[in-house]
Amino acid sequence: MKLFTDLVSTDYGLMSLAVITFTLGMAVWFRAFFKRKMNEDAKRAGL
Repeated sequence: MKLFTDLVSTDYGLMSLAVITFTLGMAVWFRAFFKRKMNEDAKRAGL
């Protein structure tokens, strides 16, 4: 429980949480972006 308390109540914990959230959000965005580009490329190739 101390770990969670440190994560949400200290400045370094909040910054870590922000970086983790940003990184996960970036991963979701890149997955959607690359999937969309692959689908567009497949349509152009006629597959």
